[in-house]
This record gives sequence, structure tokens and C-alpha cells, in this order.
Amino acid sequence: MDPALNLPPLDVPGLLRAHHLSPQKSLGQNFLLDQGALRRVAEAAEIQPEDEVLEIGAGLGSLTRVLAQLAARVVAVELDRHLLPILEEVLAPQPNVEIVPGDMLELNPADLMRRSGYIVAANIPYYITSALIRHLLEASIHPSRMVLTIQREVALRICADPGDLSLLALSVQVYGHPSLAARIPAGAFYPPPKVDSAVLKIDLYAEPRILPAQLDAFFLLAKAGFGQKRKTLRNSLSSGLGWKGDRTATLLNTAGIDPQRRAETLSLDEWNSLTSAYLAG
Repeated sequence: MDPALNLPPLDVPGLLRAHHLSPQKSLGQNFLLDQGALRRVAEAAEIQPEDEVLEIGAGLGSLTRVLAQLAARVVAVELDRHLLPILEEVLAPQPNVEIVPGDMLELNPADLMRRSGYIVAANIPYYITSALIRHLLEASIHPSRMVLTIQREVALRICADPGDLSLLALSVQVYGHPSLAARIPAGAFYPPPKVDSAVLKIDLYAEPRILPAQLDAFFLLAKAGFGQKRKTLRNSLSSGLGWKGDRTATLLNTAGIDPQRRAETLSLDEWNSLTSAYLAG
């Protein structure tokens, strides 16, 4: 085992008490402290000695310490400024770590990372997953791999196949191939959340599977299609786009899609065809 993956654990509750802090539910703060789970996250990232890593949601630095011993450089972004003194204390022995306070959705990756091909490690609320991926992938430089610690149920949804797709799954799979790298029980966190988590690994494509110039139209159609997912595409798209049913049926037929199908049954290639037909019309 790489010695970097066998560091002594941080005393997370003790550090919080010493700084008169407690985890903030509003920020989704559940700090990963189990050493085995930290190892699984780091192993999923497949970090090489020359790699740069962008960690989003550094927390108290438990994972950051491991990443710093594996990578050439780590940029650790943390939204909660109350945690910064602890992060600085914990990471003081790591000269290759740069701590950046702020919201990653408002930061430009090109201002933080030196080149494309960096690796992302993130422990984030699931509801910003698709927004975060789009933000990172549409920057002038972008990562090659993302390793996200999120709710297991959400990770499984993201990995779904056509027939059971969600808007979130589609939003991720247009940019990369997702896979489950590990399951993390709730007890591996402090405080423990109500559900188990998973390590989601996303190997990102060099280019999105939808042409970049068509992404806005793709997301417009996808959001409309999934807006009323129990309805047929004819009805859900009509409602979401403000179109009459006949016009929507013509669009779907032009794309080679049965208007009676539902959004979750379409493959990404079919969404691509629908987007092209929409823009051509």
C-alpha cells in the first residue's frame, strides 16, 4: 500500500470543538473521516506523481492530506470560511497545497489550474453535481477525471442506462462515462448522514457527445422532456416549450422518435438527433 494512503486519521470532532465549530447542515457538511473510505476515494482518482488535483469541498483536510502526497499540486477550494483556520493548520506541512476560499461555481478553473487534464475530487451536495460538471467542462481548461463522493442512490441514478435515465444522468453522461468505484457507509462520516454514499468516478470525454454549439438547445429540450416525465414526449415537450402538440409531434417524427415515448427511454444519440432537428427547424 502506498504510504500516502495510510496516514493517521484526523480527530475531526476534536478539531471542530477546539475551534468552537459544528457541522453546518445548510452546507451539507458531513466530514469523511474513515481511513478506508479515504483510501478508496484516492485510489479511484488514479493520481500520478505529475498530476494536478482540484479538490472541491476540502472541509477539514482529511482527504486533502492524502491527495497532497500523491499529486504534484493540489488546489483545495472550500466554501465555508469558518473552516479555513483548521485547513491551514492541518495542511501546514504540505507545501504543494493551495487553499482557495470560495464557491467553485463562481470561480474560473483556468484561474486555478495550469492546464487541461487535471483531476477533480469533490465531496459535494448532489444537487450541484450537474451544474458543477458543466461549469468545469465549459471552461477553457477542463479535467480528465472527476471523483465525487455523493449519496449512493444518486450515484446509481447517474449511472443508469436508457430506459431509466433522469435529467441528472443525461446531464452527466453527455460529458463523460460514470461508474461506481466504491460504497461508503454512513458511519464513515462525521456526523453520519441518514443514507449511505458512494464514490462516483466520471471519466470525461475530450469533447461532449453533443456539439458544444448545441448544448444550450440540448439542455432546453432535456429539461422540457423531463419536466413532466410521466407524460409522453409529445405532451411534456409541448408543455415545456409552449408549443402545440402537432408541432411537437412533427419535430419528434423528424428526429425519428415516436411521440408516444417518454423522456427516460431516449438514448443520448436520440437526444442528439432531437437537438439537431430542433435547431434545423
